[in-house]
Amino acid sequence: QVQLVESGGGLVQAGGSLRLSCAASGRSFIAYAYDMGWFRQAPGKEREAVATINWSGASTYYTDTVKGRFTISKDNAKNMVYLQMNSLKPEDTAVYYCNAVRGPVGYWGQGTQVTVSS
Repeated sequence: QVQLVESGGGLVQAGGSLRLSCAASGRSFIAYAYDMGWFRQAPGKEREAVATINWSGASTYYTDTVKGRFTISKDNAKNMVYLQMNSLKPEDTAVYYCNAVRGPVGYWGQGTQVTVSS
């Protein structure tokens, strides 16, 4: 089993910044074996991928709406994944979830709320 715990969410004004962290643990978790990602779900909307990073950190993906504003990174030595969010907009308001994938198996964290006020 793999456990993912997110932190760093909160209330911020538009234009502000937040840094989300995801701590991974578990007897079966090997940082170099997992692709990681951040997803979000706003009220009444489906969960969407925000940013992903492959196991080595060499390849990243960003959804169009966050390109140039968000940066995903991972520290395999610390089993951590981060999402630096700058120039936040009210439409970024959502619950943000950390995700870890290895082959057909995936794990989710419990989520952290991000609220951006206008």
